[in-house]
Amino acid sequence: MRARRTTQIFCASTLYGAVTLAAALDSDRFGPAHRRVLLVTGTTAVPETTPPLDEAEGFDRLRGRFDSVLSWNETIFPLHPAGWTPRPGDLPMLQRYLRALWHLGDDRVELVLESIQVTPALALAQLLPDAPLTVYADGLMSYGPTRNKIDPLIGGRVGRLLHLDLVPGLDPLLLAEFGAVPEPVPTEAFLRCVAELSGPPAPAGRADGPALLLGQYLAALDLLSAAEEEELHLRMVRGTVARGHRKLVFKPHPAAPDTWSEALVRAAAELGAELTVEHRPVLAEVLYRELRPALVVGCFSTALLTATTFYGLPVARVGTRTLLERLAPFQNSNRVPLTVVDAVVPPLETDGGDGGAPLGAEQLNDLVAAVGFAMQPRIRPELRASAVRHLSGPLAERTRHHFTRRRLTVLGLPGGLPIPRHPQVRRLARQALRLRKALRG
Repeated sequence: MRARRTTQIFCASTLYGAVTLAAALDSDRFGPAHRRVLLVTGTTAVPETTPPLDEAEGFDRLRGRFDSVLSWNETIFPLHPAGWTPRPGDLPMLQRYLRALWHLGDDRVELVLESIQVTPALALAQLLPDAPLTVYADGLMSYGPTRNKIDPLIGGRVGRLLHLDLVPGLDPLLLAEFGAVPEPVPTEAFLRCVAELSGPPAPAGRADGPALLLGQYLAALDLLSAAEEEELHLRMVRGTVARGHRKLVFKPHPAAPDTWSEALVRAAAELGAELTVEHRPVLAEVLYRELRPALVVGCFSTALLTATTFYGLPVARVGTRTLLERLAPFQNSNRVPLTVVDAVVPPLETDGGDGGAPLGAEQLNDLVAAVGFAMQPRIRPELRASAVRHLSGPLAERTRHHFTRRRLTVLGLPGGLPIPRHPQVRRLARQALRLRKALRG
């Protein structure tokens, strides 16, 4: 009997994700296959106006890891990848269609997905129901809990979680409820792949590198208003110049307005510094290698951790406390990335009561477990004991800003308001909390 062929399908929506996959392949994190396919997914608001990752500068140097490149956007056009999932009744027909369109035949398919709790990864898992799943996380969200409750028929197929070891000693929470085994992608392999994308490295021991400011475009996520985000960038400029830096480079988010960059150039000049804007759509890690910055400043970008952990660069954060206060709902998946950066990256400004030595690995694991339980108590109920221990421990006061009083009260955790045990009184208390929330909103 003829052995079945194996086709591995790797899904990626960003160049950073493609680099992570290339590093995993170079490190033999996947078994042998007859065919390896990179499936490009464009999930921006208007994908037609955003070049896909396989057209990005330097991608051609990564392309050789794959036998072919397919487009999920073209496969389901004119539907949007972030908004379409197949109807249950259409699944048998669409499954046959997909196998015919991608020439899969009766191949054994292995799927490698990102963000499995949402589309398009969720749709692909449904359309290839026999495929074992590997999830890879290319950022700090791997350390947070799964954001939605996943159908066990899909979650149970996930065997492992590939992730970059951004915070050595910190254990990922993502998909642990299904027993997915965390497996770090070797840092050395990631750095070699970044080197393939970049120009010549900065001279060894360079001491005159510029300060690099990272923009995130948080207004697009409704985390800040456009004016507030512009002010956040201006704080980066003022704080960096106050530290004595006179050469600054700003790497804007590709979708951010050009007027923000112009305002930063003017602000730096008024302070006696020179700011240039990096217009190339390259990874921050490429700039770390090419510029060897003297300082990297950002809000809660994953790139802050690659800078300090992978490249040994000084880093500083701005604005994490404000965002932690505003982030809603509490289970917003940006909360753990914010928590991690706030806990391990020193503040740029030292006059706002925002300091404190970075937490160690054990302390950080306790904090992230507590935040993870508060975010998803139904998905990770076993983390309750860790949450109680942390919130009753010596670091409780220092880390209280990571929790809201309302959330602690609702979950009956230390630091919340005491609620009487009588059922009717408890109902009135919950109603009062809901009313207070509605009035604030």
